[in-house]
Amino acid sequence: MTRYIRHAAVFCALLLLALLLNATRVQVLRADAYDDNPANRRDAIARYRQPRGDILVDDRPVTGSRDTGEQLRYERTYAAGPLYAPVTGYASQEYGTTLLEATEDGLLSGTDPVLQPLPLWNDFTRSRNAGGNVVTTIDPAAQRAAYEGLRSRKGAVVAVEPSTGRILALVSVPSYDPELLSGNGTAARDAWERLNADPDRPMLNRAVRQTYPPGSTFKVVTAAAALDAGAVTDLDEPTDSPDPYTLPGTTTRLTNESRGCADASVREAFTWSCNTVFAKLGVTTGVADLTATAEGFGFNGGGLRVPFPVAHSTFDTTMDRAQLALSSIGQYNTRATPLQMAMVAAAVANNGQVREPYLVERTTRAGGGTVSTAGSRPTRRAMLPSTALRMRELMRGVVEEGTGTNAAIRGAVVGGKTGTAQHGIGNSGTPYAWFVAWAQGDGDAEAKVAVAVVVEDAAANRREISGGGTAAPIARVVMEAVLDS
Repeated sequence: MTRYIRHAAVFCALLLLALLLNATRVQVLRADAYDDNPANRRDAIARYRQPRGDILVDDRPVTGSRDTGEQLRYERTYAAGPLYAPVTGYASQEYGTTLLEATEDGLLSGTDPVLQPLPLWNDFTRSRNAGGNVVTTIDPAAQRAAYEGLRSRKGAVVAVEPSTGRILALVSVPSYDPELLSGNGTAARDAWERLNADPDRPMLNRAVRQTYPPGSTFKVVTAAAALDAGAVTDLDEPTDSPDPYTLPGTTTRLTNESRGCADASVREAFTWSCNTVFAKLGVTTGVADLTATAEGFGFNGGGLRVPFPVAHSTFDTTMDRAQLALSSIGQYNTRATPLQMAMVAAAVANNGQVREPYLVERTTRAGGGTVSTAGSRPTRRAMLPSTALRMRELMRGVVEEGTGTNAAIRGAVVGGKTGTAQHGIGNSGTPYAWFVAWAQGDGDAEAKVAVAVVVEDAAANRREISGGGTAAPIARVVMEAVLDS
């Protein structure tokens, strides 16, 4: 009998050992595989078991959480969703996260190790920290002014603070309400299908993810390159530029919308946006110097994040002289995001220095303790300080007496540049209306805001599209909102 008991005990011990070995295999060796298995809903249940941290504008939350009482308990809510969608993105139980909701997901969801009271604390306690908060740089008055300025027209507006790189407004229209995507039911799936099928692409962030030919706003870059390279020494000297101008090596003739461009000075040509003068000036300056200046402003740069990634703005470096002439007036292969063109205007206002733009001022714990701050941002030189001074003269002339008078603000110094960019096969598309500008309030020691506006209004009459008439008034109300704040 004793022998049978001993055998049974050994057998039970072996079974216990097998169970322990299998538990070790499951919990250690196979843990990642089970965690990543789509059928495992424990992580999703834990993720939505508590409210998500908030994204703040002017220290006020523009997001929230709603208790659904379901297994995935908390859904994301958005205050003024379409207004801030290009900043927040969406946080969806079905479709994941985008924009700030994505780049700051660890902090907002409470999974970021930096929120743990002690290293590896949550691994031992199996607990999850309360989600932290993200404080943005957005100026609510400027954001609202940009959104209402665009109204029902397609386009984008970006405003930045030249001396710091803080993004004050980031608007893309048409927009959408990210709260429609928060859940995981039929309503969220229907909204997803509807938004993706919309030909106007409301979920496209035109401010940072769409590039456009910048048209005549690129003449800011061309003029800066010519001044830095010494191709222009006197802004008021006639340029010996014909009207029309025959592109080098071709029979194609470039013309102007404005009159009086033949042999105009750089100042006159900039004020009235003469294509012929700047096309010839770009060829004279040369591709090497023009490329160097464009890249100083940020073109052809990779990896810009604000903190979500920004599409690359490009200036072709392998061109013949005819292509260079077109590139010098913001056509051919030259492409820019609205954020990039706001950086161009900001560099002029900031004595030729480009501050890296950013959207997150600081992050905090749920209780208010600071997790991180933006700190001082890197700078690079786009042009000589003396060139920036002369560019400010030129841009002021555009607003005071040229094509950009609709951007003038009483009691403030404003500089700007209009642009009307052709696109489509044979330039058949309705032109894009551009305006870039900076503004300095009366009594301010430096410019407080730089802005870029692009309007792509396919429903408008071609003759009614212009940077000065369509985009400049939007820039003005945005700059006024910043100056008044």
